[in-house]
Formats: sequence, C-alpha cells, structure tokens
Amino acid sequence: MLIASSNITEIDKLKARMQRKFEMKDLCEARKISGMEITKDRKRDLVCLSQKQYLEKLLHTFGINEDTKPVSTPLASHFKLSTQLCPKTDEERIKMKDVP
Repeated sequence: MLIASSNITEIDKLKARMQRKFEMKDLCEARKISGMEITKDRKRDLVCLSQKQYLEKLLHTFGINEDTKPVSTPLASHFKLSTQLCPKTDEERIKMKDVP
C-alpha cells in the first residue's frame, strides 16, 4: 500500500492505526509502484510517475530501436481531433464501431 500526503503527521497517525490492526512493514519512501518509477522534486513541490521501463519493453517488443527511422504521421498537421468529431447518435456509433 502506498500512502501519500503533504502532512507527515497524518501519515504517521494512519500508519499507527494500520499497525494496530495489521501486520505491516514500513518500507520508507517509495521509488516504484506497479512498475512505475516515482520521482520527487521537493523544490517545485512535484511528484512524477514514469513508465519508462514499460515503454522501452514495448518498443523492444515491436522492434523499435535506435536504428529505426522515424516517419511522418499520415494525418495532416492542420487536422485537429476533438470530442466534436465523436459519433453522437446510435446510427453514427454503429457506423463507426469497426473504424479504428
């Protein structure tokens, strides 16, 4: 379980209550959870999650590496996707069901 708060006192209170009910260990500050890396920038008061390892594994799975040449996306740069383009009626939804 990961406990996060800006209030250390509240974290300590919660941990004390949890320890009374459950057998648990305090593993201190988390660096990883569910495969995501956790980094903190205390100066800017930020917490960041990264899935870098997962993305690298995914790229490797599809054979994308440093030797892979980039290609431009076939979608024109002036074309903007928005929720306004989503199907609104049942008929439109059925028509778009098989469109990727």
